[in-house]
Amino acid sequence: MNASAVARRMALCCRQLAAHGLIAGRDGNLSVRLGPQRVLVTPSGQIKSLLTAGDMVEVDLAGKPRSRGRRKPTSELDLHLRILRHRPDIQAVVHAHPPTATGFAVAGQEIPSNLLPELIFVVGPVPLVPYGKSGTPELGDRVVPFLEDTQCHALLLAHHGAVTMGQTLDEAWIRMESLEHSARIIVAARRIGQPKPLSFDG
Repeated sequence: MNASAVARRMALCCRQLAAHGLIAGRDGNLSVRLGPQRVLVTPSGQIKSLLTAGDMVEVDLAGKPRSRGRRKPTSELDLHLRILRHRPDIQAVVHAHPPTATGFAVAGQEIPSNLLPELIFVVGPVPLVPYGKSGTPELGDRVVPFLEDTQCHALLLAHHGAVTMGQTLDEAWIRMESLEHSARIIVAARRIGQPKPLSFDG
């Protein structure tokens, strides 16, 4: 997929995240690796549901802009680049504020990983990263230790939101939707009774 096609897909992803209530207004940001030293990211300070392909910003892995344009890269650029630098297997990152999943993060709770097949097979483990101030290197510092586990493709950010990763943007996007959907189901189950761990024993 070339840069133009990636940018169009990113704009679509932003619209869908907003339509599903996973981001609001200027919330959220995306990044997609275009090459060894090329990354396309969403711009800073823009309403994500209104973004077009032409609004995306290209930077290198150090965060230096590679294209001249009127847009600045996302204020969460450090978070995205930390992930992409530490995980060469990751090609795309989605950061959003899914309400129910973020509710777990605000409450200081991890989302149980043993209750739903979608969490186990689509999302994987979802550790809770200690709080780091949004848009600062502190947040990246908090995230880096969790990137050592290459089976980890989703993170809850304490008092902030969630991050999902994938080998494609679609994979990271699906993981974000599945994470929030699973979180809603778990909250509903707790209202009804005590959720029972999933067992694959014969």
